[in-house]
Amino acid sequence: MHTVLHPVSSRSGGAAAPISRVAVAGATGYTGQELLRLLARHPSVVLTAAMSSGTTASARRLPALARLWDGAITPLADDTLAREADIVFLALPESAAAELAPTLVDAGVRVVDLSGAFRIRDNGARARWYPETGRMPDGVAYGLTEHERSAVAGARLVANPGCYPTATLLALSPLVAAGLLAAGGDIVVDAKSGVSGAGKMPSERTHFSECHGSLSAYGVFNHRHGAEIEQGVAAASPSPHALTFVPHLVPLDRGILATIYVRLAAGTTEETLGEVFERAYAEAPFVRLVGASLPEIKHVAHTNFCDIGWRVDPSGRAVLVSVIDNLLKGASGQAVQNMNVMLGVDERTGLL
Repeated sequence: MHTVLHPVSSRSGGAAAPISRVAVAGATGYTGQELLRLLARHPSVVLTAAMSSGTTASARRLPALARLWDGAITPLADDTLAREADIVFLALPESAAAELAPTLVDAGVRVVDLSGAFRIRDNGARARWYPETGRMPDGVAYGLTEHERSAVAGARLVANPGCYPTATLLALSPLVAAGLLAAGGDIVVDAKSGVSGAGKMPSERTHFSECHGSLSAYGVFNHRHGAEIEQGVAAASPSPHALTFVPHLVPLDRGILATIYVRLAAGTTEETLGEVFERAYAEAPFVRLVGASLPEIKHVAHTNFCDIGWRVDPSGRAVLVSVIDNLLKGASGQAVQNMNVMLGVDERTGLL
């Protein structure tokens, strides 16, 4: 499952990796701006273009990135992306990404897509949750980096996972793959997200006066990230498990906390879980295992880390707690981590 990390030249003293040209489409959204912040100081790439999600918007600058990156955001231009970049990050709505990504792949450009357009492998499920996706290009990899490094390394298009699935599957997949869940047992995922997870476009639900001082459940039995989590669980184990996924909106700028409830196979102890996690993430620089101390959102905010904790009671019930920054490990940070794997450089580059 895991490969040895390859140090960059600054750590190894070896020859410097060639500089790759990168571009960002959808650079004015929350994830797009995080991408610019990370890529502008990345030693293995040069940022050649940053574009908005529309073709008619006027060029603009981002004051928050002054002296980090002083370029201008220009209107979306497909031909420029294909001509001026080796790797393109798409931080666009699903409909735009579904149309643009195959065109770029056909032109020989490698793509990291932060939308959901290419995350679901099953045609029927994808048609339900992402009907905008007309076709799946060849060479698509699901970009949960810690579990898909080899596929990501050679991918033409990386479907960056959703934020809720990232937090959930990093905690859940090693246990499912090791056969530690009770056969046929239910999985319950109770997840909370900061408001930036809803994107930059305001809505009644994300209006300050609506969410401040409140907490609300949404998307019950009807959230597309549930299908993505089910796909990940099924890929890790042939035994079926019923999944209940309930997301919640909390009045925070950023962060996700997923509390996962499972029943374990007989004889499985808290120490057993720790051993499985240690083996699974022995070479994962962005997964931190905290055991019974349990993690908090503030421990990972503004970082690319996923912190995982767990507790087991004598009856065989287990509670897993996984926390990430939804804009970094749940989006832009993981996208850059995947790019590093694609380029063959240390996956920590530009993220620590």
